[in-house]
This record gives sequence, C-alpha cells and structure tokens, in this order.
Amino acid sequence: MGGNASDHTARRPADGLNHSQDAAELRDGFEAFRSANVAFYFPRVTATDPLRSNVARSFVPCGAVAGRIAHTDRTRGVWKAPAGTDTALSGVSGLEFALTDHDSGLLNPSGINALRVLPARGPTIWGARTGRGADGVSSEWRYLPVRRTALFIEESLDRGLRWTVFEPNGEPLWAALRLTISPFMHELFRRGAFPGNTKDDAYFVRCDRSTTTQADIDAGIVNVQVGFAPLKPAEFIVLHFRQQTNQADS
Repeated sequence: MGGNASDHTARRPADGLNHSQDAAELRDGFEAFRSANVAFYFPRVTATDPLRSNVARSFVPCGAVAGRIAHTDRTRGVWKAPAGTDTALSGVSGLEFALTDHDSGLLNPSGINALRVLPARGPTIWGARTGRGADGVSSEWRYLPVRRTALFIEESLDRGLRWTVFEPNGEPLWAALRLTISPFMHELFRRGAFPGNTKDDAYFVRCDRSTTTQADIDAGIVNVQVGFAPLKPAEFIVLHFRQQTNQADS
C-alpha cells in the first residue's frame, strides 16, 4: 500500500485487508474516518448469506456491530462502552482475519476498534474509540460512549425544550429550565451514566444571568450550560444550548 492519501482512497475496505497495518493506513487516508461521529472496526466478519443459498462469505462488520450497540443501549444504556466479553456479535460465524494481541496493540492507538474471537464467546467487539480516538489526537470525544452520551443528551434536550419558544425570557423561564433539565440529568446519574458519589461531581445545569446576557434577552435567546462527567468525577464536558424564546426586542 502506498504512502499518500491518493493511494489510500483508491483502495476500498471491501477489497479485503490482510493486515492490521493496512487497516491503520487506510483509516489515515480517509478524512471521514477522523470524525468524532464515526467508529472504525476491523476486520470484516464472515456469515452465511441467505441470498446466496446460505453460503458463508465475508461482510463489512457495520450491521453486526450496530446490532450489538443497540442491544447494549437497551440493556445498559448509551454510556456503556459497546465492547468487552459481553458484546459477542450475533449471526456472525467468524472473522476474515484472526487478530493477535499485537494487532490490537497496533489498532487501538490508531483509533481502530478490533474485532477478536474469544474462547466460548466467538467474534467479539474489542474496542470503543471514535474516529477522534487515535493516540496523539487531543479530543474530548475519543471514546464512543462519551460521544454517544453527549449526543443523547443534546437530542433529548432539543426535543424536550421546544416549549421555550412560547415563553418570555427571564428568571421564571430560567428557573423552569433548571427544574426541567436537572431531574433528567439526575436520572442518568442514578442509572450509572456518570461516576462520582454525589450529583455535584456528576453533572451541573446552569441557566441564569451568567449564561444569558441582556443582549441575549433582547434577542429572545436563552442560553443553557449542561456539564457531565463521563469518565472521572468532577471532570466535566460542557454542552451549550441556545433556545429561541417568544420575547425579542422588536
């Protein structure tokens, strides 16, 4: 495999990669693979193809991995890393390549999630990094459960706070927002989404004069800050929400 991006993009994953080094080089050759909203898994999986008389052949792993992620979401929550001994891939009979511990040690620092065959488990997910998860890349979205938890919070609040558009922008609204968001975050804390023994170490919600200026009020905008500690107590990732309200300076 060549050493420049054009060489990488000329070859697609479907061509079949025969070494973990190839996977690492391929990932580096695609800009899309370096996004916080993607995850790269290697190698391809083998399974019977019902459209070809159930003959076994190789497939890209995305379908099997997505099914396992959905199962983990349902049974444990989006904050649980979809990896480890309890993430065997359903409907998968094997892997195109058998990876070693050395291969995993090469793939993981490159932000590639290895698929491994474990005794009595079968093909299993053995990594939970995003496209921003390579060593040497400074990103708060290195790990898949952290990124997906943030997306879950953002989408939940976006859907749940749409009523603010009809409210005047002031202290009563800010208090109502805090009272609406805090129980939601506390429920996540109660279910084990954030570490820490107290809620102060797990999350915070701010919506007051420190987040919303007079200029924001005049423009009909209320700002909310929601912090959550996904990995260590009191080490917060802060999400910023801007809501439009009914009160704007005409």
